[in-house]
Amino acid sequence: MKSNDWDVAYEWKAVALLALGFGLVGLDRWLIAPLFPSIMKDLNLTAQDVGNCIGILGLSWGIFAALMGGISDKIGRRKVLIPSIIAFSLLSGFSGIAGGLTSLLAMRALMGVAEGSFCPTSFAATADASHPKRRGFNLGLQQSGFALFGLALAPIIATQLLNVMSWRGVFALVSVPGLILGVLMYFVIREPKAAADAPARASAHGGSHSSAAAPAARGNWRDVLKSRNIPVAMAALFCAMTGVFVLGAMLPLYLTEYLSLDTQRMGVVVSAIGFGGFIGQFGLPGLSDLIGRRPASIVGFAGTAVMLYLFRGLGAQPVQLFAVLFVASFFTLGLVSLLSGPVATEAAPLGMISTAIGIVVGAGEIFGGGIAPAIAGFVATHFGIQNILWLPICAVLLGIVVSLLLEETAPARLRRRGGAPALELPASE
Repeated sequence: MKSNDWDVAYEWKAVALLALGFGLVGLDRWLIAPLFPSIMKDLNLTAQDVGNCIGILGLSWGIFAALMGGISDKIGRRKVLIPSIIAFSLLSGFSGIAGGLTSLLAMRALMGVAEGSFCPTSFAATADASHPKRRGFNLGLQQSGFALFGLALAPIIATQLLNVMSWRGVFALVSVPGLILGVLMYFVIREPKAAADAPARASAHGGSHSSAAAPAARGNWRDVLKSRNIPVAMAALFCAMTGVFVLGAMLPLYLTEYLSLDTQRMGVVVSAIGFGGFIGQFGLPGLSDLIGRRPASIVGFAGTAVMLYLFRGLGAQPVQLFAVLFVASFFTLGLVSLLSGPVATEAAPLGMISTAIGIVVGAGEIFGGGIAPAIAGFVATHFGIQNILWLPICAVLLGIVVSLLLEETAPARLRRRGGAPALELPASE
């Protein structure tokens, strides 16, 4: 490879492995949902226990996403990525030996630690490996694995495996791919400083600069919050994740209790979240490479609001429900990738990509993944399950307003304006 060439082969190998890794994060996180009926019977759990198992993982995920993002900026990507993927794979397998609620809660909390550590570090590693003109698409492609494996395929995989083995065996089996992937990452993933030749990166950015891997170039988390787009992205991601988690948690109940769909048809409709989200998680960030981050965010929130309003007006019509939910999920999960990927990446101070992503993802996870479902439960209990969709509709409408505050950072859009893409520099860590 010549010094002025971008290492495209490494870029695609790295992005592919990191996409599979984040897909396994989604699989390990959501696999437990369709297994809960069997788990509840064997361990004598209640519905409240089920909620606690889901919530404790989200809480620990959010906390450690914020903490470990900064640590990976200091000690390197590999030292966080490889141990974390091995840890959450083993812990997923160990969930199958849980003897009661306490041990299951402990396993899920520790899984959140490992998965929260993997999340921002893997996003930063994808940004490190990506050419600036493909950064949005690559970050979205990597994150799309979460929706495909976790929200679309996990229910199918779990229910089919239950036909031939116990829920304990299912946990053990799905832990194996993560261990294999950890070994592959050990041999493929590079630290940012070695990911490409410095002249190639300088040329891509229109100038030369010192390596962001140098410790002296780094500040602290307070420096991250000084970048305007970071607090804006935190607020916008809370709006987007409110939509994702409220739909994921409450929609099955809405479909079965309010629209009176049977379990099979409900399952088909809900799978639209995963399939639509899979395409949206690389489609919307990829679109943002062309039209800009700010317009793409506004379109995403507006599109979600329109689709959810239409969804609320539909009756027990599985095909129409699937189609509208598919488009809504395209937008809302696309927003998650856009805000936690290219928006956070391009707003990061030099040498602090993972810190920035961790802070944005941590805030979205804690509030969108923790507080929003609790509010949704309150709404369903006190105002009726038929009104549950108003919560995500209001959240994404607020997201439109928040998106108006974003400063444009997409390299292609800045070049068309004739401005220097100053915020593009963090990608050359």
